[in-house]
Amino acid sequence: MQYLLNKIKGDKIIWLVVIILSVFSILAVYSSTGTLAYKYQGGNTEYYMIKHFIILVLGLFLMYLAHLVKYTYFSRIFQIALWIAVPLLLLTLFFGLNLNEARRVLPLPFGLTFQTSDLAKLTLIMYLARMLTKRQEVIKDFKSAFLPIVIPVLIVCFLILPANFSTAAILFTTSLVLMFIGRVSLKHIFSMVGIGIVIMFFMVLIAKSYPNFLPRVDTWISRVENFKEPNAEENYQVEQAKIAIASGGIVGKMPGNSEQRNFLPHPYSDFIFAIIIEEYGLIGGSLVIFLYLILLFRAVKIVAKVPRNFGAFLTIGVAFSLVFQAMINMAVAVNLLPVTGQTLPFISMGGTSIWFTSISIGIILSVSKEVEKNTESYARELQTA
Repeated sequence: MQYLLNKIKGDKIIWLVVIILSVFSILAVYSSTGTLAYKYQGGNTEYYMIKHFIILVLGLFLMYLAHLVKYTYFSRIFQIALWIAVPLLLLTLFFGLNLNEARRVLPLPFGLTFQTSDLAKLTLIMYLARMLTKRQEVIKDFKSAFLPIVIPVLIVCFLILPANFSTAAILFTTSLVLMFIGRVSLKHIFSMVGIGIVIMFFMVLIAKSYPNFLPRVDTWISRVENFKEPNAEENYQVEQAKIAIASGGIVGKMPGNSEQRNFLPHPYSDFIFAIIIEEYGLIGGSLVIFLYLILLFRAVKIVAKVPRNFGAFLTIGVAFSLVFQAMINMAVAVNLLPVTGQTLPFISMGGTSIWFTSISIGIILSVSKEVEKNTESYARELQTA
């Protein structure tokens, strides 16, 4: 055990958070995929758990590899990745798998799918972190700083938006938060918000005029209009989630005893938090929320040690994006927000999404590793002075 602890670097509390989330993930996915197993795997209830376990292990391995790399190297790697991500978004938009009137993923071998927005999200955060670091001396200037920063954000979010409004909104919000932390002029930030609102307005107008061009827009409008309407057909899944949460009580029904997994659509992805509360109660649900808040808190501590550095922007961008997505997923499950289709990072059943989440956390660990190394070097210098 001591040998293993010596091999892993970076923030040990973040490592612990990831391990606990992984345990929750395996238990919750195994419990919530029973109906899926009987429908597609002849009752082999271990099939999805084993598949998910393998994906998680590969994710942890990717996280380990990412944390070994010095975080400054990611700046160079992802310069190229952004040029790959944008064409992939275009390819997905026109030729991706059509699921629920949305083209979000590209097919991969072994029954896996690749959600190209995951790559675009990480590469855009990396790009913003790099640009905010390089342009600090002219950060208030419109032409020298704001335009090179905002154009890629608008392009990437615009390409994600037709098929996945919630992901585009999360990425757009994360970009705004990063720009605010990076001292971009508030006047420019508010102008960017205005541009986003105008783009959405025109997309709705286009969708109303040409329904086949943007079929998802009607779904977004319907979900917002029927939010909090108990008899609305679109809110069936929310009602089932509320039954699961209400029946969980304080301590829950214990692992494997969920009943709503048989009625709740997507209990292993979009609404897995409801299953966690049903089986582990308010205590289990609160623990999951607490774990995500710890992740954000530890990221802020790392940022405090390297202010306005590439590593700082990178850490807060990645951590905020993950935690913000988690909070949206949980808010949907408890009916605080309309249904979005966002998964719970590192807990929901997935494929490449878990791997990109793992790489993201590995990058945070890489930054914390370098911060620890610099802190130790400084401490040694003080001792020998």
